[in-house]
Amino acid sequence: MNANVRWKGRMSFTGTADSGFEVPLGSSPEVGGDNDGFRPMELMAVSLAGCTAMDVISILQKKRQGVADYQVKVEAERSDDHPKVFTKAVIEYHIAGSGIMENAVIRAMELSADAYCPAQAMLGKIIPLELKYFIYEGDTIDSAALVLEGQLR
Repeated sequence: MNANVRWKGRMSFTGTADSGFEVPLGSSPEVGGDNDGFRPMELMAVSLAGCTAMDVISILQKKRQGVADYQVKVEAERSDDHPKVFTKAVIEYHIAGSGIMENAVIRAMELSADAYCPAQAMLGKIIPLELKYFIYEGDTIDSAALVLEGQLR
């Protein structure tokens, strides 16, 4: 895999990789930026969420779970001192649908954490990762009733 970041001026960059897509990178005005893109550490959190999200939804679909709405949230804590690394992350899986089985969600999370998600495997070696799940009965997470919640790790 190859990645490239090209400077656009001030503290603005464009990132690309083998897929050919572009992502804007920027910083806040306090450090000379224009608030015109993702911060690099934000992309690390998005990468973690995206990696495990793709695994879990793929597994839930194979298990024929009726997922209607789905999102994965990552809350990453950072140290106060430079280089302000992640010190802990909480990954929340929010799944809405009809008759979603708790054991299917737990198994999908386990497989992602232990076998499939390289971002989770890498970060899990250096910081604690807490995995939580929330299962809703209904079509959208925002309007559905929360029926189950739990924690894998």
